[in-house]
Amino acid sequence: MSILNRLFPETLFPRKLSADAEQRVRLLQARAEEALIRTHVENALLFVDTLSPDVGYERALDIYVREMAVPEPLASVVATRALVTLGDALVPAAHDEGTAEAVPMPELRLDEAAARRRHG
Repeated sequence: MSILNRLFPETLFPRKLSADAEQRVRLLQARAEEALIRTHVENALLFVDTLSPDVGYERALDIYVREMAVPEPLASVVATRALVTLGDALVPAAHDEGTAEAVPMPELRLDEAAARRRHG
């Protein structure tokens, strides 16, 4: 069940749409859900970066999901995408530039924070 279906159950809008309109609604719904996920990932990464001097990235992601009350399964998707981005930032993979999703992400300072914890 999608996020929007939970927020706006079918009973609120009892009139049925045409098949064409229904298809357009589904496409727009998918686009909105993707934008919501992308925004959560960006904010989760900023959260991780901000808390990096004090807590590890996994704990920071847990705190973000809890404080923002991100429901499942959205929380798992956000955490997974954030971890993939963190992994790419810390251990860049050899992949084609053309296949990578072009999502602007904040510049992360995790290496600096880890070094401060080790030497501080």
